[in-house]
Amino acid sequence: MTQARGKRYILWDHDGVLVDTEQWYYEATRQKIAELGITLELEDYLERMVDGLSSWDLAIAAGTSEAAAREKRLERDVLYREFLLTQDIEIPGVIDILSRLSEHFSMAIVTTSKGADFEVIHAERNIVNYMDFTLVREDYAQSKPNPEPYLLALQRFGATADECLVIEDSQRGLKAAVAAGIDCAVVYNNFTARQDFSAATYRLDSLADLPGLLGIAGQSEGQAQ
Repeated sequence: MTQARGKRYILWDHDGVLVDTEQWYYEATRQKIAELGITLELEDYLERMVDGLSSWDLAIAAGTSEAAAREKRLERDVLYREFLLTQDIEIPGVIDILSRLSEHFSMAIVTTSKGADFEVIHAERNIVNYMDFTLVREDYAQSKPNPEPYLLALQRFGATADECLVIEDSQRGLKAAVAAGIDCAVVYNNFTARQDFSAATYRLDSLADLPGLLGIAGQSEGQAQ
């Protein structure tokens, strides 16, 4: 595997990379927008996701008032948080990999998740303990695929783009990283597997391949047993 040389900072996407939440956000959206008479197919949802478009615009275009769409959107948020508390969203091996990488790199999470959702996800998880900081949706004006979130992370670290590596699983996030001028490693995720990742600097079959990409040799203590 070609290694990513000269990196000092890792900028992590969140949903689909560190926790398996994307399918549940879609499911909550699908259920609530259906109550407005809109059938939201997964392919349509993912296509809109690439460009950062809201699925709720479909309901408004079909004649739903903005107030009614806003109400259902809030109901979606409640349902999504119920899913976060009741569904299995763990991605195996994440903590072990973060522990290994934290010995060599400064790291941050750059996510489109709302702060309230992020808090629910991490109330009883240790992922954020390995991060220097996190940026959630309320921390910036323009969301991915706009480069602003990643440019803000560079500013917070006082880092250059060449010193950083972005870890993503979606075309939307990849576009944001490319627009920010940062190398991006895309990790395979079945939910977004059909999206176009041709612009990625690196393609990984799983998160377990990341230490090797970054030149971190050997197994962790837990893996070696």
